[in-house]
Parts: sequence; C-alpha cells; structure tokens
Amino acid sequence: MASTEAFTVRTEQDILCQLDNIAESLDRSRNYIVNQALKEYLQHHAWQIEKINQGIAAADRGEVVEHDDVMREMEELIERKAQGKA
Repeated sequence: MASTEAFTVRTEQDILCQLDNIAESLDRSRNYIVNQALKEYLQHHAWQIEKINQGIAAADRGEVVEHDDVMREMEELIERKAQGKA
C-alpha cells in the first residue's frame, strides 16, 4: 500500500455536509470519499492536459486547419442538417 500524508483543507459548510452525506450513504469514511474524488479529479485533468499538449505539439509541427476551411466545413454541415441531409 502506498504511504499516505495528511494535509488540511478548508471548505464551505455545505460541501462538508454533502461529503458527509455521501460518506454515510456509502458506509465509507470522509477520508475515503475525498481520496476517491481527488483521484478522479487528477485523472480527468491529466487527460485534458495531455490532449492540450498534443494539440500544441501538432500546431508546432504545422498540423493545423485554417480557420476559413473550418468555417466553410461547418457552414456546409449546418446547411446539410437544415436540408435534412445530415
């Protein structure tokens, strides 16, 4: 098991109440719920950051689509959708 370290977090009372309600309904500790939430948050943001970095790297390599081309394609898609062809 990984070692753990304590730290303090200040939060609004309503958040604490929600946390305690979830912990109670799942028969888990507040600590467990907070750790699960932190893991999910970190995974979610790591994914976003990775995608952003991939986009930046692609742009640095010149792998971009011109704005006018994107707008033209979007207008065509909107038109097809309006005509019931999409």
